[in-house]
Amino acid sequence: MRTKPLTTALAALAALATIAAAGAAHAGDGPFTANVGLVSDYAYRGWSQTDERPALQGGFDYAHDSGLYAGVWGSNVSWLSDSNPNVHNSLELDLYGGYKGTIGAIGYDVGLLQYYYPGSYPKGFNSPDTLEGYIGLSWEFLSFKYSYAFTDLFGYDRSDGSQYYDLGAAVDVGGGFTLAAHVGYSDIKGQDDYTDWKLGVTKEFGGFNFGLHYVDTDVDNADLADERVILSIAKSF
Repeated sequence: MRTKPLTTALAALAALATIAAAGAAHAGDGPFTANVGLVSDYAYRGWSQTDERPALQGGFDYAHDSGLYAGVWGSNVSWLSDSNPNVHNSLELDLYGGYKGTIGAIGYDVGLLQYYYPGSYPKGFNSPDTLEGYIGLSWEFLSFKYSYAFTDLFGYDRSDGSQYYDLGAAVDVGGGFTLAAHVGYSDIKGQDDYTDWKLGVTKEFGGFNFGLHYVDTDVDNADLADERVILSIAKSF
């Protein structure tokens, strides 16, 4: 039975959504922002984190005028408990902070991201908790981000030093529509490298952001990395 971890996860996500909604009254009043969203499948670096089922997500961010920022983000997940019946986990929490700014027309972003998966794990199970450092660059509609794992990556043994390369583009085509594309490359120590990509469109309407995206990878014989279409709705405050 996984009732207790699931209840804890839903309670945490409900708290995120409630506080985010409360934050709407203060939108634009300061450096704090909040967001809440629902996706038909939580795909991360091409892999479904929820066995191709919906996910409720939300977070909070603080951005200082100096360029310093910090935030927390959460989502329900099932990939760990799905792969091992002795694992009781249903929540991902991401804690991050860094510094961003511009040099001429180039934007830059440097920071740390801690992935945390609260729950109970059998003895000897390698922790999925992961610390990554990242460097991002942006120019007009293009962006690039490089991530480096300072710990084992999501529980893979001896995988510290793994890297991820993320190239993206987003173009505002008017009428509230934005076309977006992404390609990523995972260089995981001790594992097969792979490429993932995403193509889609978002539309802002009534204060909400609706999304439709196609996601796929070049991974063979893995249902959770197969092609799929993901629907999303989100709101920021």
